[in-house]
Amino acid sequence: MFQYICLNPIAPVGLEQMTENYQQTDVLTDTDAVLVRSASMHEMDLPNSLSAIARAGAGVNNIPLDACTQKGIVVFNTPGANANGVKELVIAGMLLASRDLKGGMDWVAANKSDPAIGKTMEKAKKQFAGREIQGKKLGVIGLGAIGVLVANAAAHLGMEVYGYDPFLSVENALKMSRSIQLVKNQDEIFTSCDFITLHVPLLDSTRHMVCQKTLDLMKDGTILLNFARTELVNDADLSAALDSGKVAKYVTDFPDAQTANMEHVIAFPHLGASTEESEDNCAVMAVRQVMDYLENGNITNSVNYPACSLGKAEKPARICIAHKNVPGMISRFTTLIGEHHLNICDMISKSRGEYSYAMFDLDHAVPGDFTKRLSAMDGIVKVRIIEA
Repeated sequence: MFQYICLNPIAPVGLEQMTENYQQTDVLTDTDAVLVRSASMHEMDLPNSLSAIARAGAGVNNIPLDACTQKGIVVFNTPGANANGVKELVIAGMLLASRDLKGGMDWVAANKSDPAIGKTMEKAKKQFAGREIQGKKLGVIGLGAIGVLVANAAAHLGMEVYGYDPFLSVENALKMSRSIQLVKNQDEIFTSCDFITLHVPLLDSTRHMVCQKTLDLMKDGTILLNFARTELVNDADLSAALDSGKVAKYVTDFPDAQTANMEHVIAFPHLGASTEESEDNCAVMAVRQVMDYLENGNITNSVNYPACSLGKAEKPARICIAHKNVPGMISRFTTLIGEHHLNICDMISKSRGEYSYAMFDLDHAVPGDFTKRLSAMDGIVKVRIIEA
């Protein structure tokens, strides 16, 4: 029986995936898995029983990744599950920034009691005139699940789309419209595009990627969209660019105390994935990934351990080992397996930075002292034995 805890409400369609082998609990102690959305886990005492954390969403800033990795806790996210919801809000943001729709709506609300509103609005509407997005240049920085959808949608709306991503995957490249032009340097986007949208993770290398230096490269009147993380943009430099007109509008789904009070900012309260469909998709993906890991040891969409799979665990025993990525570990594992006269039916080993993950399928159950000897090896982080 596996125990799991939900630190935030998780869509029922996801929890319905759980079988009778899973029991929900309200306490973290002795829990096998955590399902979370936005709740911060940085101050939590993570129990030794905890094997997996699944974030029903993409960002994992609320999870202590280093601590989890050192304890052998696999952290999952759900890339792409909410991508369409975010894409639609980005397109809406571009339209709101190009056409002063909000200004026009506010005028109607303020003049709704005017019996002659049908005539007066014809004179007033010129102050809300805007630009069409068709034919304009859009630069997409970051071509992951969301970025590719935004790029394709913009291309279908008649925009001239440029994309930049030095880590573009083959899978996402194949999904991308042929009309999208890839550039080798993000400065090409900053210098040439009318609209720029950010879809990159928050890393040391991307923090304040939009700053005085990159803002100076932009065309006057550029519209900047940030549906990734607020820290990608330097607030002080952005404020100056908005005041000068270098940036005509800043559209963000992550307002902070500074940007929420700036002129020419269109801000949403983190609504990108706030659709029924996105929440359902994220919940289902998160639950399925946790179940596959707990039941079979397989890792898919982890942010701290490598992707690794041997399919369904059907042999008498499957050994799953999280360990330090140092030479000689696999030979030590196989030597110990041989000493116990166990036969390896199948195996796989993958590494990610300083850590690795190995799986061994055996044609016999493991003896009582095997797990203890394996866990005592130097460099071992966590050992799990899955019995069919």
